[in-house]
Amino acid sequence: MRGSTRSGRGSGPWGGQSGGMGTMDERVYCGDEGYWVRPAPGRAYVRLVGGPLDGQLLDVTNLPEQERVEGVLLVTDRGLFGPGGRALYSPAAADDREGPFLWDGDTP
Repeated sequence: MRGSTRSGRGSGPWGGQSGGMGTMDERVYCGDEGYWVRPAPGRAYVRLVGGPLDGQLLDVTNLPEQERVEGVLLVTDRGLFGPGGRALYSPAAADDREGPFLWDGDTP
C-alpha cells in the first residue's frame, strides 16, 4: 500500500537509535491506550508518523524481518474504527532500517 506521495523522514533522537532516554513526552506504543511507556536503554525504536499513533515510538528490537519490511498492524482505539481497530504502519523506504514507519490507513 506504499504510495509515491508518502513523505516525512523521522527526525529527533529516536529514529532507529537504541539506548539512551528520551524526554518525558516520548511515548512507546504498547497497544494499551491508557498507559505511557518510556523508551528503555538497549532497545531499538522507529517513530510512527501520521495517523492515530503519530509521534509514538515503535520498539523494533525483536520485530520479525517480514514486519520490518512490509509493515505492522497496531491495535488502537483512536483510529477510524474505534476500539479494536488497527492502524497499518510501514517503513518509509524498504531498505531503510532506521527510518520512520508511515501511516498507511486503518482497518477494522
